[in-house]
Amino acid sequence: MAAKRASEKAKSPRVFGQARRPTKMFRAGLYARVSTNDQQTVPLQIRALREYATRRGWTIALQVREVGSGAAQRRLREQLMDAARRREIDIILVWRLDRWGRSVADLLTTLQELEHLAVGFVSLTEALDLTTPAGRAMAGMLAVFAGFERDILRERVRAGLAHVRQNGKKLGRPISAGLHADQVRKLYRTGVSKAEIARRLRIGRTSVRRILG
Repeated sequence: MAAKRASEKAKSPRVFGQARRPTKMFRAGLYARVSTNDQQTVPLQIRALREYATRRGWTIALQVREVGSGAAQRRLREQLMDAARRREIDIILVWRLDRWGRSVADLLTTLQELEHLAVGFVSLTEALDLTTPAGRAMAGMLAVFAGFERDILRERVRAGLAHVRQNGKKLGRPISAGLHADQVRKLYRTGVSKAEIARRLRIGRTSVRRILG
């Protein structure tokens, strides 16, 4: 009897504490991203993602590898998002959350869209599965952090503007260079250089050249 239970347990492995669901063959999209100076870890990520997908009984429908640095735009990530929008994949599997999102706000935006599309999302190293109740609770926490991040950014912008005003600099769009046309021509006729005219009138050199033809 004990041997029978052990055999049944071996045939039904649990991943992240969740039982395998054999009723549906999920189509997975894999996403691996590394920095420009760390490209040797791509095979490691891909191998781990493929092994995990296999253990879950998923079919690998799409595999994306992206190399970039910092918070640069993740252009190839859009391949997976487009596949999700076309209903070509059922779940996205990533190595780590910071590989997927440029910021908390960006991460939350993509996760909300995937939820709307009924496409799952799993982060391997954080053991985060948004198809589970615990994972959805984590998504709610991300929403809180995204709001906090936006508030911090807004305060930084306000502080920067206040600092500029304190230094006596004017904010807003510059006065149209066309309003200085007469002054530009007058100064130029007196022998003032185009660069000096631009400096005196606080307009761009291109505007000065355009006025003078």
